[in-house]
Amino acid sequence: MVYCGQPSRGCQMCRTRRIKCDETKPTCNQCAKSRRQCPGYKDDFDLVLRNETSATERRAQRASKKAVLQRSSSSSSRKTTTAGQDLPSPPLSSSSSSSGEISPLALIPAIQVSTETVASCHFLSNFVLVPRQGSTRGFMDYLIPLMTSSDGSAGAAHLQHAFNACALASLSNTVTSNGVSLPEKAYNEYAKALNATNTALRDPEAWKSDAALAAVLLLGMFENITAQQLGDMNWGSHIEGAIQIVKARGRKQLRTKVGLQLFIAVRTQCIIHALTSGKAPAMGADWWLGEDAVHDQHAAACQRLNLKASELRAEVMDVMTSSLSRTPDAIDLILGLMRRSQSLDEELAAWMKSLPENWAWRTLCWQGPVLPEGEYANAEVFPGRVDVYNDFWIASMWNMARTARLVLSSLTVRCAAWVCSPVDYRTTPEYATAARICADNIADILASVPYHLGWHTRRREAFPDDEALSGFACGDDDDGSLKGLAGYFLTWPLATVMSQDYTTDNQRAWVQGRLKYIGDGMGVRYAHILSQLKIRLPSMLIRRDGLMAQPYPMAHNFEKLLSAKRAPPPSPGYTMNPLEQREAMRKEDVDKRRAELIAKATGASAGESAKMIAKKLLSV
Repeated sequence: MVYCGQPSRGCQMCRTRRIKCDETKPTCNQCAKSRRQCPGYKDDFDLVLRNETSATERRAQRASKKAVLQRSSSSSSRKTTTAGQDLPSPPLSSSSSSSGEISPLALIPAIQVSTETVASCHFLSNFVLVPRQGSTRGFMDYLIPLMTSSDGSAGAAHLQHAFNACALASLSNTVTSNGVSLPEKAYNEYAKALNATNTALRDPEAWKSDAALAAVLLLGMFENITAQQLGDMNWGSHIEGAIQIVKARGRKQLRTKVGLQLFIAVRTQCIIHALTSGKAPAMGADWWLGEDAVHDQHAAACQRLNLKASELRAEVMDVMTSSLSRTPDAIDLILGLMRRSQSLDEELAAWMKSLPENWAWRTLCWQGPVLPEGEYANAEVFPGRVDVYNDFWIASMWNMARTARLVLSSLTVRCAAWVCSPVDYRTTPEYATAARICADNIADILASVPYHLGWHTRRREAFPDDEALSGFACGDDDDGSLKGLAGYFLTWPLATVMSQDYTTDNQRAWVQGRLKYIGDGMGVRYAHILSQLKIRLPSMLIRRDGLMAQPYPMAHNFEKLLSAKRAPPPSPGYTMNPLEQREAMRKEDVDKRRAELIAKATGASAGESAKMIAKKLLSV
């Protein structure tokens, strides 16, 4: 009898999850902490006398099949390499030769899998997150019932084309095709999806369906995956279209599971769109977070605070761009906005402290030492803390809250700078508090990046005690491979970190390297555009507010204005009075300064997409 090692005395749940069981009876603490039902322990008699017959038989069958396939492949290769000669086949085993039968495994041809099938499996295993526990939520898991519905309706063709476009685009970004033009096929499917979706949206009944809304969301994801020029604008238009569909569908869409999942997905995209564009979310925070629109209480509380933060950002932007005069009422207005920003930040900090244990992150290790100056861009881990989470979705909610705190800190400092002008805003207590909050949240976001990029799974022998509350719809979650969804979740938090004044040069270099890695290795090309941005917040916004408060340094030059009154017209048939000339000089100076601000924010090598994003974030 072969010795198979010391048997595990842990409970069946911990053995299935492959984690260490503390063997507490009657229920182990691992199951109690993760809120699982402990199935109990095996009897000592069963542990000592284990039946290994079935396991040994399965191993023998796998070894036999592998040997037959190897002999078959080596035989075929010898036949093809020998010109004009037929080599004899290898002898069969004694059992097969005596019976006169040939193993059927040697006659099965290689299975041909279509490119579309490979792309679909790749997309499901990288972007569709399915919850394993009732307390967590997945991502795009509504696609599974929609794509597998058996109603046979022809109206779902737009959803199929949109899914194929995303799947082929994701596959083309991560693998090298063998003679197949994957990008071309992806764009062909995208064009078909656009035409079919437009047709569905003109249908008085089909345009409110789950399939139509899911197709619009997939079209928006396609823009982020491919990241073509002005792709950010296309993504925004798709999200605005999805918001209009959700608004028209009303509250009755929340009565079905798929309808609620789609509603939450649009709500999440609405938050990101509002924070990046500076526009207030449509319908307001209360409409998006009614009692019937809550799937997870903790996630809903985080999204409520994010919606309020986006509303406040839009309000501050409107006030700061309105050439507000420095009156007592205006100062009270700005101080009120600043206090609201500080109050929202305190609510987010309280939300972080109120989360249950299964939402908590834990520090896996500390990585060091400090790297040389030029090596941060290629490092997998930034020196310092490395944290892990129970799944990608929980990690994304943490980073959403941290990103909102960074935005709120910028709003607080921006309001303080307006109030204390012309005194340096960096001498205010609000700036000192914001610097501390931002430094802590930046460090927390950086500590979550190795988990997203699978750094700990490639070192499973060193960190075996990890668990997951959700898994992907296809493939093996524990194979250590990169998941595109993790990079998709990281792009917005990393872009926010890179734009902060409080980010160090080494941190910024590392974040820029991670964004490029996400674009190249994980198939989310939108990260390339974000890595080109050179925005600094809130200092650039404060400078912009200064330009609005006193934008015309040449306005006092009355001598030049009076001489312009006697100057000849610039072209025949066109005259300009002194007031018009003064306004023209002002406009020319403002346009020049705006161009300088955009050039500084994007750099010389940035494309049109980066410039469009910079204009949005700076609202110039």
